[in-house]
This record gives sequence, structure tokens and C-alpha cells, in this order.
Amino acid sequence: MEIPVKLSILMPVYNEEERIADALKQALAVDYPCEIEMVVVDDGSRDGTADALAGVDDARVRVITHRRNAGKGAAIKTAVNSAEGEYMVILDADLEYDPQDIPKLLAPVLDGRATVVYGNRTFGSHSAYSFWYVMGNKAVTTAANVLFNSYIGDLETCFKLMPVALYRSLDVRSRGFGMEAEVTGKLLRKRIRPYEVPISYRARNREEGKKITWKDGVEALWILGRERARRSNSQTR
Repeated sequence: MEIPVKLSILMPVYNEEERIADALKQALAVDYPCEIEMVVVDDGSRDGTADALAGVDDARVRVITHRRNAGKGAAIKTAVNSAEGEYMVILDADLEYDPQDIPKLLAPVLDGRATVVYGNRTFGSHSAYSFWYVMGNKAVTTAANVLFNSYIGDLETCFKLMPVALYRSLDVRSRGFGMEAEVTGKLLRKRIRPYEVPISYRARNREEGKKITWKDGVEALWILGRERARRSNSQTR
């Protein structure tokens, strides 16, 4: 039975002509327990992504185009502003995440156990292309846990499901990958701790188009420190 909640699946896309068709096909083939829409933001792609998106014929899919690349955070902001669902989840177009896991993210929300749900990746030899990538992810997550006295397992996960209204209220300003740390820092500052469910994951490598770098990790640490300082300042007023 379909539940009377609409889920907006937000997909930022940049130069993914080889994967976007499969990414959409896989996402649309999932048996969701509720109505969905897919809001795809082509973030200034310079390859054949636009042509691939032009060939999509599904009423559940809406495509928005940025004339210039603005970053993942900016693409998500555009998608959120256009979203018509009550809840949202982010799904990258790189095929690293399995959209079949999205109903698992929805389950704790639909049965009243959670408001915000994160997909927690388990890294192994088949799911992490680099030791330093995994260590960087663990370092950023540990920093968030120390700064906010929390215990989350995967800050940088793409799978973040929450009410659309809540995401809008966070007023996320980071235009790039720093949005992951900013979203989590602002949630923890509000004392909202994500409910986590295990998900499958397969990281691609640089040759396959992996975009995040060590600089994004440094930025994430800075953003977390900034959000923690804002929390401290608000408590002293």
C-alpha cells in the first residue's frame, strides 16, 4: 500500500554522461512505499549529460539546468527550492549508492522512529578505492562527534533523508562538498541526531570520475569548527 507522503529524490549531476541514464533507470525502477519525484540539477555539465537527460521520458523526473558549474551544495539548494515533496533524499548520479536502499531510509520515518535518517556505509576492500579516502572520512566524522558530543558513523554519506522544510530551515551556504559537513553540523547544533541505517556502497576511483579531494576534507573540518563555535556563542548570550 502506498503511503500518503511524497519523497523528493534530489540528484545533482556534473559531467556524468556515461552514468546518468543508468542512475535514473535504477532509481525509477525501485518499488517505493510512497509517491516520488526526481529533481535532477545539471550543474553546468560540459559533456553529453544534457543530451542524455533530454532523452528521459518519465513524468516523475524534472530537470533543472545551471548554466555554469556551481558545486554540489548549490545544485542541492536549487533542487530543494524546487522540491514538491514533504521529505527529500540526495542521490548522486555516480552509481556509488544503490537506490534500492532508499526504502530502508524511509522506514524509520514512516513508522515514527526518526525524522532524519542517514545511510551508513561500511567500507571494505570492494567499497573503498583508497585507504586515505576512508581515513579522511573517519577523521571528519570523528571531529563532528567530538565537537558535538555525538556518535554518528558516517557524516559524508550522500544518503541524507529529512523533511524538505527542515533542510530549507538550515540555510546551507556551502556551494561545494562542504555542504555535507554544514548540514550535519547544523543538525547537531539543533540537537537533531540522525538515525542511521546500513547501506551498500561502491566507491569509484579517480579514473572513473571521483571528484572529492583532500581539500574538501580540510574544508569540512573548518565548517564543523565554525558551526560548533556558533553553538558556543549562542549559549553565552
